Amino acid sequence: MTTERPGHPGGGFNPPEPTTKGGPDYGRFIDGVRRLQDHARAVDAPDEVITEAADLLEKLSELLAPFDTDEWRSPSGRRMDLPVRGNILTIPMSAHKTDDGRIEGSARFARFHLGRNGAVHGGALGLLFDSVLGLTSSVLTGGPYQRTAYLKINYRHIVPIEKDLRIDGGVDRVDGRKIFVSGRLRDGDVLLAEADALFVRLRPGQP
Repeated sequence: MTTERPGHPGGGFNPPEPTTKGGPDYGRFIDGVRRLQDHARAVDAPDEVITEAADLLEKLSELLAPFDTDEWRSPSGRRMDLPVRGNILTIPMSAHKTDDGRIEGSARFARFHLGRNGAVHGGALGLLFDSVLGLTSSVLTGGPYQRTAYLKINYRHIVPIEKDLRIDGGVDRVDGRKIFVSGRLRDGDVLLAEADALFVRLRPGQP
């Protein structure tokens, strides 16, 4: 039952409107979905267990389906009280602005993000860096209306799953609407990956 949000102008790059919809268990709901994703990657269960799980998943989808809505009304991405605003797509992370004008924090890849041989999938690293550097660009320049123009990643070492890793980012230079940023992912003193990106400030009404 996806519908248009009444009164929403449409277009533009609209910032999320904070909400408490979903109630006190919305964070538990998001965590449960994440754990289920991990089990889906890790499980080696008997056929009958998979059949039972599939039946339960179908029932759960039937329970939730009548309440599907558009991005403006869903709590996902708008729960400011939850990590990454309750957005299940993003890599679990936390970050803050430092006294010297950078962004620092931590991130943890789950079993769901496994590529092969214990290493995080390279595409998941792209998702993390887009989030980290987008946050860096927005917070450090004070402008929420930006889009990624390019993102380049250098993979230095194997990135492990299920381990707390350090992230940091900073603004390298600003040229008009162009904001050049870079960041790193570390395991202790080991540089795992680094990235640089260009974000572009949007004009009024630009999607």
